[in-house]
Parts: sequence; C-alpha cells; structure tokens
Amino acid sequence: MAKKNVEITVEDKLRALYDLQIIDSRLDEIRNTRGELPIEVEDLEIEIEGLEKRAEKFQNEIKEQNDEINTKKEVMNHAATLIDKYKTQQDNVRNNKEFEALGKEIEFQELEIQLAHKRINEYEAKISHKKEMLDELNSKIDEFKNHLKFKKEELDNLIAETQKEEEFLMEKSKEFSKNIDQRLLASYQRIRSNSTTGLAVVGLERGAPVGSFFTVPPQKQMEIAQRKKIIIDEHSGKILIDDEMVQEENEKMAEVIRFKA
Repeated sequence: MAKKNVEITVEDKLRALYDLQIIDSRLDEIRNTRGELPIEVEDLEIEIEGLEKRAEKFQNEIKEQNDEINTKKEVMNHAATLIDKYKTQQDNVRNNKEFEALGKEIEFQELEIQLAHKRINEYEAKISHKKEMLDELNSKIDEFKNHLKFKKEELDNLIAETQKEEEFLMEKSKEFSKNIDQRLLASYQRIRSNSTTGLAVVGLERGAPVGSFFTVPPQKQMEIAQRKKIIIDEHSGKILIDDEMVQEENEKMAEVIRFKA
C-alpha cells in the first residue's frame, strides 16, 4: 500500500524557519565575539604582502645599480688598458701626426674613465639612499609581523574556545536546512544576508517586528497569529511570526542547541 504524503503546513514551515534562525543567530553570536580580529588579521596580512613587494622592488633596483657599477668598472679597466697600449705606441711613433692621434685616443679614454667614475658615484649614492629606505621598510615589516603574530594568537585562542560549539551548530544548521523547501530556504538566506543583524525571521515586540519601529496593523497581526500564510514585513523585509511561536520554539531549541563540551 502506497504511503500517504504528509502535508507540510505553513505553520510547520514557519517553525522550521525560526528553528534555523535560532541556530544561525547563535552562530552569529559566537563569530561576533571575535569582533574585528579576523578583519585586522586579514588587513595586516595584506599590508605585509604590499610592503614585502616594495622591499623586493628595492632589492631588485639595488642589484640593477650594482650591475651598472660593475659594467662601468669594466669600462674603466678597458679604458685604462687602452691608455697603457696607446702610451706604449707613442714611444714607437714615426712622426708627430701619429703621436697626436694617439694622444687624442688617450684623452678620449681618460674622459671615458671620468664619465664612468661619475656614473659609479651616482649609482652608489642611489644605492645608499635605497638601502636606507629598505632598512626602514624591513623594520616596518618586522614590526607588522610581530603585531600580526600577536593578533593571530589572540584570534586562534578565541576560535579554540568556541570551535567545537561552532562545528556542532554548523552541522545542526545543515541538518535543519534539509527540512526546508529550497525556494523558502533561498529566500531566508537572501533576507538574512541583507540584514545587518542576520535576522530573517522575527517575532513582534509591542506590535512591531523585532528591530523595527514600524508597528504592524492589528489586522496583519491577527493574520500572523493564524499561521495560515507566510507574511513578510513591508518595511524590514523580514518573515514575521507570532510571540507564542517564538516562545515555544525558543524553549524547544534551547535543549537542541545546548552544546555539551
């Protein structure tokens, strides 16, 4: 004999949604205890990465300038060798014209040496300046890394305190999500992601949705209490349930989500 499909009422759906909300709100509460620490850690990691890239750029520039110095030294050595060669040749010339021509070559090579020496001084000055900047940068990187280590330890300690409960609640969230229609679950998640408090399903306080100042008209409050249809608050966009259901589900879920370490 075929099994009859069990009809899921609107009330069942609302209870399932609010149960999930209770679990997710507890998860939010745990994560909020970490405050700005995860963001601070991430910001420090990004800052250090940027500083290290700058330091690497300075190191590359210093290497390039050292390579230029070595090239200029080779030019100077080559010019000195040519000067010695031309001076030797001057001792064996046959006329003044050859002597003067070699003299001009010697002058040219001496100018090459002077120019190379000038360039070497310029490169050394740049290297000295960049090394100073690199030292400052490395000190800053060390300072940031020490600060990051401290912040990470602080965050790890906070996570360790609540990790098991968080994992337990995440499993519960998945488990309860399976009992909710996919379209309804998607709506819940969308409303929740657009809410600064993470609330998608709320009860009424003095006639207004929790967290809102806009009172729900009496007729609408009666419809919410009847639990015949899913009602969305026109101002906050949240799913509304009555106070009695809030109390019943809070009492029921208190035991379900109580974490026993």
